[in-house]
Amino acid sequence: MTWVLDLDGVVWLADQPIAGAAAAVRSLRAAGQRVALVTNNSSMTVGDYLAKLARHDLPTDPADLVTSAQVAASLVAPGERVLVCAGAGVLEALEARGATPVDDGPADAVIVGWTAAFDYHMLTRAFRAVRGGARLIGTNDDATYPTPGEPLPGGGSLVAAVSYASGVTATVAGKPHPPMVEAVRARVGTVEVMVGDRPSTDGLLGRRLGARFALVLSGVTARADLPVEPAPDVVADDLAALVTAELGAPPLTPPTT
Repeated sequence: MTWVLDLDGVVWLADQPIAGAAAAVRSLRAAGQRVALVTNNSSMTVGDYLAKLARHDLPTDPADLVTSAQVAASLVAPGERVLVCAGAGVLEALEARGATPVDDGPADAVIVGWTAAFDYHMLTRAFRAVRGGARLIGTNDDATYPTPGEPLPGGGSLVAAVSYASGVTATVAGKPHPPMVEAVRARVGTVEVMVGDRPSTDGLLGRRLGARFALVLSGVTARADLPVEPAPDVVADDLAALVTAELGAPPLTPPTT
């Protein structure tokens, strides 16, 4: 049986771990469940994600991590010139794909993802490239992402700016869109449970994968927001509570040394 977990709002909030999440994943693995991690956040490299997961007591095989940066890069061909309005994760994925990242000038495609470096000059370069015929690709269309204090503008907000300025609708790579559905199926196979905090992305991805959707209330969705669409198959306060209910036992505690 395979579980797919979102990261932001399920496992952590920015750099703050969500209590019990790591122990819950250990319980799933101890019960023979495969746990894969799927994120719409394209800002970090795979190595950065693996290091962060290890710091959160969640060592993970790279084969069990799917990022929207990887999926976005799969939408361009090797050798194509790609104007990058995104972070290191997209640059790494394009290098692995054999495409050529560029900062300005003619491009075959523009990839937009979350980056703190996004400004008017970057918007203008992307606008000119798209108006010049480059395909517009967004790593995700999430308006916000969760943090310990409050939601902040997400990568989808930046994609929307380029799309609005250029008049071109972006092809979106991340959850719940077809490129991510295909990527998860190819990497993970059949998925039985999709766990996430955002129905519009995690819930729809679960439905399109033919999986149960487990909504956790540790991220962008609060209990006051219920009911939501798509309707979850199960609702829990957080991943630890969900796993306890599903396995019928409390999550494993961290190993003692």
